[in-house]
This record gives sequence, structure tokens and C-alpha cells, in this order.
Amino acid sequence: MLSPESLKKIDREIAKYPVDQKQSASMAALRIAQEEKGWLSSETIEFIAKYLGMAPMAVFEVASFYNMYDLAPVGARKITVCTNLPCALSGGVHAADYIKEKLGIDFNETTPDGLFTLKEGECMGACGDAPVLLVNNHRMCSWMTEEKIDQLLADLKK
Repeated sequence: MLSPESLKKIDREIAKYPVDQKQSASMAALRIAQEEKGWLSSETIEFIAKYLGMAPMAVFEVASFYNMYDLAPVGARKITVCTNLPCALSGGVHAADYIKEKLGIDFNETTPDGLFTLKEGECMGACGDAPVLLVNNHRMCSWMTEEKIDQLLADLKK
């Protein structure tokens, strides 16, 4: 189900916890699996659950609670826009609307070419930097004006 390299990474995460607490590595295991597979299918979630000695529903609850986990295929570039209240008041909703217009998609949709998926996110812990975007769960982009969004989209198309 997962490559030996991914299993080795998960084992390193498991080793950080007491032997009887390996379920504590569930978030890291889901992240590693998603990096390899691109998203978390029910089969992948069940595999992680078995690997960690957990009920599949317990792992699904983690995966469905946090918006960094994708339970359906996403585009090569996932853009998550924070629309939580502080960001919304500082341009987050406008940034989201601008991206929707530029890409021709709504939240939870993917462009026809499979390049971009747009997600709505909760607090990213950077309220003072709003509007804030997160690209592929790893790259935080702050103070996103229309010009900066245009540049970001152009860079991500490369």
C-alpha cells in the first residue's frame, strides 16, 4: 500500500512515542501517506489504522477533522485560503473570491486541467498577515493582494 520509504518515515514517527502509544503518530502517518498518494483514500486510511493498531474510524476522524488532509483527489497545486473571522475582516474573503474568478472554480473544486484545487481553510495562525494562503500545505503566503495572487498563480503554473 505504501512504499518502503514511507513506511520507514512512519516508523521514525512511531519511535517518538512510548511503545503502547503509537496511535500518537496518526497525524504524521496520514501526512506521509498523503505526500506519497496525493490524497487519502479509504483504503489508505484503513492501511494506516491497521499499521498503527487503531480502529479505521479513529483514523478517519483525524483525517476528516483537519483541513490539511484530502479525502478526495486534488489538483497538483492546492491553494487553501483562510477565511476565518480575522482574515475575513482583513481581505481573506476578497482574496478567495478573486482566486475563484481567476481560476473559474469554487471551493472544493479543481480546474479542468487538474492543476489547481481551491480550499477554504480555518485559522492558520497568521492573522496579522492576512489575507493568508497556504500552498500544498507547506508554503504560507501572506498579505495577498490581487497583484501578489496573480504572481503566485503564474509561478505555480510553471
